[in-house]
Amino acid sequence: MKKFMVKPEIYFGENAINYLRHVNGKRAFIVTDAFMVKLGLVDQVTARLDANHVSYEVFSEVEPDPSLQTVKKGLMRILEMKPDLMISIGGGSAIDAGKAIMMLCIHTKEKFIDIENIKKPWYIAIPTTSGTGSEVTSYAVITDRENNLKIPLSEDLMMPDVALLDCALTKTVPPHVTADTGMDVLTHAMEAYVSSLANDFTDIYAEKAIHHVFHYLLRAYKDGNDMEARQKMHTASCMAGIAFTNASLGINHSLAHTFGAKFHLSHGRSNAIFLPHVIRFNAGLGAGDIENQTAKKYAAISRKLGLPASSTEEGVISLIEGIKILNREMSIPVTIGEADILREAFESSLLEMANNASTDLCTANNPRKISKGDLVKILQEAYGK
Repeated sequence: MKKFMVKPEIYFGENAINYLRHVNGKRAFIVTDAFMVKLGLVDQVTARLDANHVSYEVFSEVEPDPSLQTVKKGLMRILEMKPDLMISIGGGSAIDAGKAIMMLCIHTKEKFIDIENIKKPWYIAIPTTSGTGSEVTSYAVITDRENNLKIPLSEDLMMPDVALLDCALTKTVPPHVTADTGMDVLTHAMEAYVSSLANDFTDIYAEKAIHHVFHYLLRAYKDGNDMEARQKMHTASCMAGIAFTNASLGINHSLAHTFGAKFHLSHGRSNAIFLPHVIRFNAGLGAGDIENQTAKKYAAISRKLGLPASSTEEGVISLIEGIKILNREMSIPVTIGEADILREAFESSLLEMANNASTDLCTANNPRKISKGDLVKILQEAYGK
């Protein structure tokens, strides 16, 4: 028996943030970062809470790739405040941190209170970038800085109750962040589409998200005031999130997790570099098995996008080249070497990264079984000549 879940209520379009004017609650715990405070986006939340007579506390210590230490600080604050509302506003880091804080809060209370007597705060996620889809997933990624390790978490209680997709909040996102987060959307959708857990429901969301990325990402990158493109990418991020929270991800994310933690390259940019190489591996390109089901699905995507795909092999190659063109158009390195990662440092970390990727939560549902040797080979190919 299979399961497909779409839990959060989703409010979208400009002014979706006005949902906060009518939300029920007395005390709100707001998880965000200092940049969101500086931009005045947190003020947009608190102004609506003030109008609704809801008191609040702002926890703005979340950093990019939120750390275990930050999550523990947030845990202490939420346990002390006892809110009935929790709001995350920001990019994937703020939402992931909020989800991890929520999870630890509930589990901490379980040690002292019967589970039936624990009331989970009503959780509202407000993304300000179009990338992670974290507002509709039961996943979060936290960084163990002491061990240079990213820790993927997955638990249903982290799923937000409400997602507010207000494209106006993405207007200030700079082009390079629009590019990185947009390619994260594409990677989520691609991996969900070919995952071993993919099904008719997840395929619908993944296909539409892929379509939106190819049609609207460059527009949003080139003109941040193109609100149609911004809204379409915001929607694509959410749809890709729905797809992968139900179908899971694959080795592209496993590699991006370990590589990004080691060399401090953004998650979306890491995904973008690995994606052509992972597609090549999963499709069996050059391995004499190009007519497998995964390769056929990649070719089907090429056809839907209007790329050359008279054969399965041509469709796979077209998709790979199309992704490389997207990367180049947005000044994303096509290889790890182009990202100014020194070869000596990279090669000395190969086995460590392959080991970490092999045990990553995302690896289990990759469509093609993979060995540590395969992971090393993909890493080497991604570095370039």
